[in-house]
Amino acid sequence: MADIDGLVTWHTPLDTSLRSANLASWLGFGNLRFAANPTSGGGNLSAAAVGLADAAVTAGYANNVVVYRSLNQGEKRYGRSLDEEVVSDENAYRTPFGLGAPAAFNAVLSTKYMHDHGVRQDALAEIALASYAHAQNNPRAIMYGKPLTREQYHASRWIAEPFHLYDCCQESDGACAMVVTSSERAADAPQHPAFIQASANGMVPDGGLWGFNDGAFPSGRYRPVGEELWQRAGVRPTDIDVAQFYENFTGTTMMAIADLGFCEPGELNDFLADGRLRAPDGGLPINTSGGNLAEAYIHGLQLVNEAVRQVRNESVNQVPHVELSLSVAGPGTPPGSTVLFSRSRP
Repeated sequence: MADIDGLVTWHTPLDTSLRSANLASWLGFGNLRFAANPTSGGGNLSAAAVGLADAAVTAGYANNVVVYRSLNQGEKRYGRSLDEEVVSDENAYRTPFGLGAPAAFNAVLSTKYMHDHGVRQDALAEIALASYAHAQNNPRAIMYGKPLTREQYHASRWIAEPFHLYDCCQESDGACAMVVTSSERAADAPQHPAFIQASANGMVPDGGLWGFNDGAFPSGRYRPVGEELWQRAGVRPTDIDVAQFYENFTGTTMMAIADLGFCEPGELNDFLADGRLRAPDGGLPINTSGGNLAEAYIHGLQLVNEAVRQVRNESVNQVPHVELSLSVAGPGTPPGSTVLFSRSRP
């Protein structure tokens, strides 16, 4: 514990995550040389938090940085409006018209996108079915032992069209963490290191307006993040062996897959079909621990852990011969972020 000298997390008014100073003192960390919080506060930040830790280690501000997230969702959320008595900022353009909960305003975004590109409901179903299928091999998953069929998916109640019940993530109490250190120090660690090949975060111009009049609506929110990642990493989407996509809702996951360049928006119906998203043999297995939908919702940071497990050949749904493992954070909420891990040292 005394070797830890850096902490990165992110907080919102909706949770009770511990402050870095408190946590370092209570747990007995060494000299806390670096502490940081990425901007904003949603599931868009899990990869950005890893990137901050990477930057700190690379620059020499810290040797061993813990990235963590803890959530106590039961206090406030459970699908209700995020606002108190007075709405402000972008919520003043949404909440009075019934878009107070994340499911509602992400539904508007997804409906417009599906209309523009001819995406069918079964494309969303494929994302949910893949996550639930993977959870059946994961004893940690909340939905372990609770398989989902296509018939059950389509028969489930609407939450906010086009989202059925199984298109929406859970609310979970829990926590997860990881250690980011230098590749030299990692060589002596008991586990095989997962090397950070590249990370990226950002958004399109005006992408933070959120009033459905930004330059990215209803698509393209993730394109600059993907372009930056592929340029930094020196690889392309076709090189990726396995990916963990943040799915607060299946619609934003669908958009992120296209925005990152895995296919064109008009190709999503075919790209997501025929078991492509399923481990071990799909063309692009995603959310191999069950994801937010079926494992747990820890603001997406648990997806980073699963990306690392795939590199280490430790996943319950292991994809063979993984060299490049991608984790993608929160496409529905700008700025987005992503991080790419490799088994071999870059």
